[in-house]
Amino acid sequence: MEVYTVTVATGTSEYSGTNNYIFMTLIGEKGESERTLLDNPGLDFCRGAVDQYRVTSKEPLGSLLLVRLEKEKYFVEDNWFCRYVTVEPPGEKRLLTFPCYRWLIGKARVEIREGTAKTLVDDSSAKLLQHRKAELQERQNTFRWVTWATGIPRCVDAKAETDLPQDVRFDNEKRSDFEHSLQYALLELSLKKLAITFGKSWSDLDDFKRIFWKLRSPIAEYCMDHWKEDWLFGYQCLNGSNPRMIKKCSVLPGNFPVTSDMVQSSMPAKTNLDKELKAGNIFLLDYAIMDGIPANTIKGKPQFIAAPLCLLYQHPDEGLIPIAIQLEQTPDLDTPIFLPRDPPLAWLLAKMWVRHSEFQVFQLLSHLLRTHLVVEVFCVATLRQLPAVHPMYKLLAPHLRYTLEINCRGRTQLISPNGIFKRVVSTGGDGLLILAQREYKVLTYRSLQPHFDFTDRGVFQVPNYFYRENSLMLWEAIHSFVSDMVSLYYHTDQDVEKDPELQAWIKDIAEEGFTELPNFGLSNKLCSKEELSTLLTVAIFTSTAQHAATNNGQFDWCAWVPNTPCTMRLPPPSDKDAVTMEMIMASLPDVGQSCVQMAITWHLGRAQPDAIPLGQYTQEHFTESVAVELIETFRKKLKEIEDQILDQNAGLDLQYLVLLPSRIENSITI
Repeated sequence: MEVYTVTVATGTSEYSGTNNYIFMTLIGEKGESERTLLDNPGLDFCRGAVDQYRVTSKEPLGSLLLVRLEKEKYFVEDNWFCRYVTVEPPGEKRLLTFPCYRWLIGKARVEIREGTAKTLVDDSSAKLLQHRKAELQERQNTFRWVTWATGIPRCVDAKAETDLPQDVRFDNEKRSDFEHSLQYALLELSLKKLAITFGKSWSDLDDFKRIFWKLRSPIAEYCMDHWKEDWLFGYQCLNGSNPRMIKKCSVLPGNFPVTSDMVQSSMPAKTNLDKELKAGNIFLLDYAIMDGIPANTIKGKPQFIAAPLCLLYQHPDEGLIPIAIQLEQTPDLDTPIFLPRDPPLAWLLAKMWVRHSEFQVFQLLSHLLRTHLVVEVFCVATLRQLPAVHPMYKLLAPHLRYTLEINCRGRTQLISPNGIFKRVVSTGGDGLLILAQREYKVLTYRSLQPHFDFTDRGVFQVPNYFYRENSLMLWEAIHSFVSDMVSLYYHTDQDVEKDPELQAWIKDIAEEGFTELPNFGLSNKLCSKEELSTLLTVAIFTSTAQHAATNNGQFDWCAWVPNTPCTMRLPPPSDKDAVTMEMIMASLPDVGQSCVQMAITWHLGRAQPDAIPLGQYTQEHFTESVAVELIETFRKKLKEIEDQILDQNAGLDLQYLVLLPSRIENSITI
């Protein structure tokens, strides 16, 4: 009789444990063990428990291939989350680890493999080859592609998060927190709304302070105090929630007729606009993508949208400052060019209109489309084409946690026909989809790689561009880690080419996910280790650092509503001299809209209570010591980056900490 010592680890989140019957069978190359009921005195499979058992076999099993787990009802169904199983074969000192990280729901049966990562060509056992094939067939039936709307990336076929399998759903604590935090924020702000509505009138910019109660952050308060200052407007173009919009301007656009005389007062006497254009110190924000987008109607009242152009100057003393703003793409008598020397309220309102366009672009394009929807393509393709034992599945899995559920919730709760955007945002309704479709048409694989993005925008020389410095450090760290992992499992470029599962994965990404994009620039084949490393880095960087850069600061910059208004209730001004405080207050979001803007940006931008930071892997998919050492090296590099960013920010009044590795989540979970 052969006796195997096994341990079984139950999940640590709420409701992971079970009181159902759990059976185990060990499957080796020479046969199967007894089907053994795992039952010790007392309670088994409690939350967080690691229980030890003995499994017997009449004959030696040879090399162990699989562990079969079965769950059967005891009185009532009770789902179970298994983290991993370890097996100590008789007479051997080594321990074999079988990662699981799956829910067993109802009468369930799963077979899990030993943790050593293997590509298809590494497998020779007929049993293991069949297991790989069956796993992918089941996943492809479960995770299907669907077109939620034409002209944007395709997504998982699920009408709501409840259609998703439990393995990709939020844990119970995450679900409770997600739903309660939004209700808490909306309730608190609805109380403020009542207090304001029955208090004095909403008539002055200082009135926005009355919704600054418990929901606040140091940067939001700093923004409230300094938001009118031109340097802070420029700072946000570099280090705010949308740091990828600004471009160097060498030649003024033909539809933006700024003259040297107009902007001379914003420059030192010894220089002028032509000299500064040649010197590379003039920059442009161009919101042409907003032109002609249909505006929302909220409670029967039309909202308004502009498509501004804003010229900025890298001033030797004042930093990056706006020097000219035109609120529409076509210049005419009703579309004046606003200047810092204009009446102060006119200049302030022009800047508000630019920031209003910024809200639409960062929420819908930089954040939703370019992180959430891009990463969902990788997520669906990975689940459909890479089995759990594949090294690239193991590498990507931690960076795909919760993404399918948060995206389903976004589609049903945020951008749906009756979602939050429809209730309070000027592009809500038809506009947001048209805007996303326009951006998707021009989306390129190249633009998802930060060094190319900065090069193409001509912004490598801009000082105090902390987003650029930090994201490049993070890209290099991720790329180095990924390249080492790729080299561990693929020794030559031919190894990459000859991995059919990997080739099916890239084909799914390029042809099923990013459909109808002839200029995207991603091949449907992988021909080298470097191509694979770059693609994996894009997936991991986008789901971690890039998402953090656009998501995590949104409450900081949007909580003070006049700084980044979600909607505008009057059309853009056509007469500089006619701008009054009454006009500004009538343009900005009303009390209710402002309260919802604060609630949503706090809910989405706050630190998540169950966040797993970049580089921390709570699920240990890799079991080989060499791979584990590479993960440890990656963590050490991230710690160096953390210390470097903290040193950079020491003593600064306005700190840029959204790309601290400890504050970047390992995946898109919000």
